[in-house]
Amino acid sequence: MIHFQSYGFAIQREPFLRPFHFKGDSFNEKWINITALYPAERGGDTLEKRQTAIGGNAVLWSDPAVFSSYSETGGNLVMALMAERAAALLRGKEFPDPIAAIQALIPELHEFGRTLTGRADLRPTFTLNAAVSLDLALWKLHAATEGFKVFSELIPREYRSAFPGRQRAVTRIPLITYNLPTAELLDLVEEGHFLLKIKIGQGGSQRQMLEKDLDRLEQIHRLLRDKRTEQTDSGRLAYYLDANGRYETKETLLGLVSGLEKMGALDQVVLLEEPFPDDCELDVHDLPVRVAADESLHGIEDVRRKIGSGYGAVALKPAGKTLSMSILMAAEAQKQGVPSFVADSACVPLLLDWNRNVAAHLPPFPGLPSGILESNGAQNYENWATLIRDHPCAGASWLEPKGGMYWLDESFYLSGGGIFHSAGHYEELI
Repeated sequence: MIHFQSYGFAIQREPFLRPFHFKGDSFNEKWINITALYPAERGGDTLEKRQTAIGGNAVLWSDPAVFSSYSETGGNLVMALMAERAAALLRGKEFPDPIAAIQALIPELHEFGRTLTGRADLRPTFTLNAAVSLDLALWKLHAATEGFKVFSELIPREYRSAFPGRQRAVTRIPLITYNLPTAELLDLVEEGHFLLKIKIGQGGSQRQMLEKDLDRLEQIHRLLRDKRTEQTDSGRLAYYLDANGRYETKETLLGLVSGLEKMGALDQVVLLEEPFPDDCELDVHDLPVRVAADESLHGIEDVRRKIGSGYGAVALKPAGKTLSMSILMAAEAQKQGVPSFVADSACVPLLLDWNRNVAAHLPPFPGLPSGILESNGAQNYENWATLIRDHPCAGASWLEPKGGMYWLDESFYLSGGGIFHSAGHYEELI
């Protein structure tokens, strides 16, 4: 059983190098929520036994309506308040494991969020995003209570078949935003990156969005169409397009597909993620690309529904929707015969390793040499080098990609990528 008698909470604001553009909007910094759980009343040796974990606010990604209702700071304050409320709601209660705790928490936390924002239609993803720092602290507490030392021991036995891997490497996916400079894009390819996540769904009307998206894709493809790699069957680079729910009709999406075909880029698209808004239940069986679900997934019922509509991949976000829900979703996707992969949430290094552990234990993604892991922090954080130095496993070879891959040695698996260690400078903020 896991339980905690008191908690600590803090935030840290991490500035970006440049505005982060997607979903037709942008923001300038990431708020890091820090939650510390004390298994007994404070005092004595409880500081040594406390478990601290972090989560990152993704207000625009999780609920654009909330993002547009506040200033950037205001939206982050709302989510931070929900993150602390999550810990308060579970204080003093006992649960067999973190999954049970999160399942019990979410309905009440979501109602609190609805009241706080005044939005009856608050997206469940917003609530899950707010619960990440608590969820990961619960997993650390669970590991300490049960004596678990490696990540694979954390996964409940009934879900372990979805995490059979112990991969030697995972493919690192950098992010190509609307405003990424051409020189940086070419540098990523020269470094060996062969699978690129390209943000589409730019601002404006649906017609304007489509025109801007196709212009941007043509610009990128013109630069990269002659580049070669040994990591794909075709020898060409692979594209992963992320629409973040901006395409409102299938007709508009088919216009994108037609444009990709005309420019000769369609056969390089291995993933098209979350094309439609949540309220568009459109079938995608007939699309000539593998469509992935992300923001529209809040639990196993959503996974079943999307797969039934023709979606061929599931994006897991331990750092965006909790590790607990990611385990449940991965298990359901495996049951349905659909692959999972791990997408980023603009993670700082310590948070990234929860994602890296999940990616390392999934099977290789179809058509690629390994599992895949989006990671864009190095491209976006002003203080990335300092954050890397603060990582509990600073200096480890797997912290930085080489040749477009994160190479995972025995030390990674034995340390869990540092997730069981002290939370570095974040501990000092509690």
